[in-house]
Amino acid sequence: MPFYFPINNNFSLDEGYRSANNLLNLRQQLRDDVPARTMNDTILVATWNLRDFDSNKFGHGPRLKESLFYIAEIISAFDVVAIQEVNKDLSGLNIVMRILGPDWDYITTDNVEGTSGNSERMTFVYDTRKVRFQKIAGEIVLPTNKTIGGQQFARTPFMVAFQSGWFRFNICTVHIYYGEDRGKLLQRRIAEIDAIAAFLSKRADDEAANYILLGDFNIISPKHQTMEALQKHGFIIPEGLSPSNMLLDKYYDQIAFKARDGQVKFGGHAGVFNLYKTLFTEGECTEFYPLMKNRSQLECAPDGSALDTPKNKEYYLKVWRTFQMSDHLPMWVELKIDFADDYLRKIVTPSFDVEQTQHPLDFSMPELGNR
Repeated sequence: MPFYFPINNNFSLDEGYRSANNLLNLRQQLRDDVPARTMNDTILVATWNLRDFDSNKFGHGPRLKESLFYIAEIISAFDVVAIQEVNKDLSGLNIVMRILGPDWDYITTDNVEGTSGNSERMTFVYDTRKVRFQKIAGEIVLPTNKTIGGQQFARTPFMVAFQSGWFRFNICTVHIYYGEDRGKLLQRRIAEIDAIAAFLSKRADDEAANYILLGDFNIISPKHQTMEALQKHGFIIPEGLSPSNMLLDKYYDQIAFKARDGQVKFGGHAGVFNLYKTLFTEGECTEFYPLMKNRSQLECAPDGSALDTPKNKEYYLKVWRTFQMSDHLPMWVELKIDFADDYLRKIVTPSFDVEQTQHPLDFSMPELGNR
């Protein structure tokens, strides 16, 4: 669990009280809305576009110290989280990692150069007690004959090999080009989704391996060409994944699977965590007005204090708080990682084939001994 002692030592009295109270409410909401983490039975996989983390290049921040504790608390409810929009400066991420504690680690890419790349990194944060890095990681570069109109991805997808319990999986995170909602720029978005899904689908078939493809696809709706481009290559999306933007009307984020011999087994739960039920609520707007640094966005009294006006409330709700947390909500799914019963049943069935005695996930005995 996260470490909270800086709240008591480094926060002002009001800031510490608000942060501790919000964390109590957030922890209760997480217990209510997300299944409890298990050691041996299931894994909770999440994806979160963590808006502009943490550059403040748009001037609506900086993030408050308490916001980093809220982010760490949410991450700690899962076992592995794919994070998009981590920026060049890793200071914010490293603070979150210190709050999470020494059992947590991360793997990240270099930042992507160019206008479309937006200096972003693709990052996986994971609990090392539950998830083991399998020493394979890399950015996806398309073959010359498979490029998108002669171009690579605007933000290069990032794939890592992990193992949790009996479950080995390759997981790839994306932040697909947005462009526009129509015309050539929309076609570019569709082409990127199609290209990564086709590339990983072939990999999954060739390797007989489990692939998880997740992240911000900028998908318009379940019936749109953007979703069709993802699903037509055999990727399956679990039920229960609702819109994941702050306003709950966009289907940008997705988690999809292509499994080896049915080895991706749902634990029965999937969803989107609406953090704004607890954090930065509408009723708290006047409490945060004094902490907003970008005064040009606010209607202020002659003494410089922000007024409680509809314009200021709208800025707080639709803009400012999204740069404290995000305009996206964490999306998650629960998967089973204990295949022991299935393996043992193969041994005791009359039709058992000696050639199939190898562990279904190709463990060697030394590796079993090191678990």
